[in-house]
Amino acid sequence: MRQVLQSLKTGATEVADVPCPAPRRGQLLVRTSVTLVSAGTERMLVNFGKANMIDKARQQPDKVRMVLDKIKTDGLMPTLEAVFNKLDQPLPLGYCNVGTVLEAGAPGFAAGDRVASNGKHAEAVSVPVNLAAKIPANVSDDEAAFTVLGSIALQGIRLVQPTLGETVVVTGLGLIGLMAVQLLRAHGCRVLGVDFDPEKLELARRFGAEVVNLKVGEDPVAAAQAYSRGRGVDAVVITASTSSSEPVHQAALMCRKRGRIVLVGVTGLELSRADFYEKELRFQVSCSYGPGRYDPGYEEKGNDYPVGFVRWTEQRNFEAVLDMMASGQMDVKPLISHRYAVDKAGEAYELLSGGAPSLGILLEYPKAEQVPDAALRRSTVVLNPPAAANGAVLGFIGSGNYATAVLIPALKATAARLKVVASGAGVTGLHAGRKFGFETTTTDSDSVMADGEVNAVVVATRHDSHARFVCQALAAGKHVFVEKPLCLTESELAEIEAARTKAGKLVMVGFNRRFAPQVQKIKTLLTAVTGPKAFVMIVNAGAIPADHWTQDIEVGGGRIIGEACHFIDLLRFLAGAPIESFDLQKMESPKADTVTITLKFADGSLGTVHYFANGSKAFPKERLEVFAAGRVLRLDNFRKLAGFAWPGFSKMNLWKQDKGQKACAQAFVDAVVKGGAAPIPFEEITEVARVCIRAAEAAR
Repeated sequence: MRQVLQSLKTGATEVADVPCPAPRRGQLLVRTSVTLVSAGTERMLVNFGKANMIDKARQQPDKVRMVLDKIKTDGLMPTLEAVFNKLDQPLPLGYCNVGTVLEAGAPGFAAGDRVASNGKHAEAVSVPVNLAAKIPANVSDDEAAFTVLGSIALQGIRLVQPTLGETVVVTGLGLIGLMAVQLLRAHGCRVLGVDFDPEKLELARRFGAEVVNLKVGEDPVAAAQAYSRGRGVDAVVITASTSSSEPVHQAALMCRKRGRIVLVGVTGLELSRADFYEKELRFQVSCSYGPGRYDPGYEEKGNDYPVGFVRWTEQRNFEAVLDMMASGQMDVKPLISHRYAVDKAGEAYELLSGGAPSLGILLEYPKAEQVPDAALRRSTVVLNPPAAANGAVLGFIGSGNYATAVLIPALKATAARLKVVASGAGVTGLHAGRKFGFETTTTDSDSVMADGEVNAVVVATRHDSHARFVCQALAAGKHVFVEKPLCLTESELAEIEAARTKAGKLVMVGFNRRFAPQVQKIKTLLTAVTGPKAFVMIVNAGAIPADHWTQDIEVGGGRIIGEACHFIDLLRFLAGAPIESFDLQKMESPKADTVTITLKFADGSLGTVHYFANGSKAFPKERLEVFAAGRVLRLDNFRKLAGFAWPGFSKMNLWKQDKGQKACAQAFVDAVVKGGAAPIPFEEITEVARVCIRAAEAAR
């Protein structure tokens, strides 16, 4: 299927051949008929992509600070690699989609339903059930394409809380502003529209507003005072997009005492206290389509808010906008200025970023008689001709940031044959496939398991799917490399142990730090020590938002299972003895991500992992100290290793940080090709997994 992608590196727009998304539980698979280009948001993304690196940096000063901190701790080259990897990933454009349901993975919808959603510009999209709404019979697809933008306008108006007869100013008469005018008129408000564009002002006038033409020098503050009969307006809705703070300043001057200002668009926010203090004004920023936005529980898991407590959610705002269209109270047909077939999307974005006037730009998609559903739902795209036979033939499941930045490049550097890469939505898999030379990309993970040539599966998906994919790959008779963690629960661990015993195949977890050159040096030095050792691992992990998927116990397992496992495994490797027991102390916080875990090993050694989320990112992330036989080793962030009182050894420094990813990948491929002992004994993998699961339970 075809999908519109944009390069953040160059700003170029591409209509790519992408595998159809896989239908998922809680989501709708939708065949697209039409999408609407969001002029404000998408113009901003295109312009950002076309900007040079200096201008990109100026637009995101907070990201620049993060980059500078990373350079200090990790070095220049790893930081630049991370930045360019991020910019290299294509961005799927669009969030105003209309189409017909092909497959419903949730109740309330059925195949054949026409729906409006926040789906991308693509021939088929998979959208969460709470981000879609059925379209009334008398609303056309073209009209329904404005649903999402109308919901953005509606949410801003809900925050204004207008009442019958109030006077409201709308500053910025783009698509959202013009819909806001109509919604406010439906509330019984008197509306004053402010803009530079005569055509948009004329549309606002047609919708029942009085207007202020900034292009000819009309004074919006004076006009607002006159329009409000000298009292000041009751509220201002700012739907403009500008870096200037002038719209907010003008809004404050327009308002009566205790007036309301709601920012729906994007403006500068250099606020004057005097503007707000004397009038006791209320200022609020509106968040997208309404309650539920950016809540994973609502959007991803489909957990609706009770209507008795949250009357207007994202989905219910969609429905309200569609009802307004059905009743004739909102007319969006005059807002359509251009139409393009999806194949000509590049021309649409040239228009958008150029100087020619435009308003509502629609992209139109082939109908079923032109492209049958079976052809549209093709889940695999061929990228390159088959490679020569090889001992290790890899199938990747998952192509997110870590996979494309680290794991796939490390495995590509081996002699392995990269056969197929699978991703849920298709876009990241296409990018990884094209960049690293995979033969095919797919959205059907089952096809990877069924591929007779693939003899090793690499799992790099979200943590809650790891156990399922590991067991499925073993059942298919394939070796498995799974990016940490192995699993999230002891019951999953038992299933993996049984599956591995039955299959007799290699199972390896990406505990790459074992393979780092400086850690290998430490291991060699410790072979001369016969007595117990003491290890102190300090991890300046940094804070992660509580709503991030890794913090979700059901999805990510929490940070002990998801990341601290690396360091428990590292100490297990260096101790060279089983973990007999552990103790955990935690700092009280909503998420157990600032903890100290003490390990006791069978040979009498002790290990302590300080995993802290409350430090500064300007401080190095990882430090390991080893105390043994009157000697000390200190490893700083996998760049500097120092020995104290260690005979024949004083230091081992690297120009570039090396956490062992390439050596880890090579060890796995060698084991697949040559057989022999596993690079990491399976018993140690399961031992570490069990300790991490129990430690996470103790922290809750």
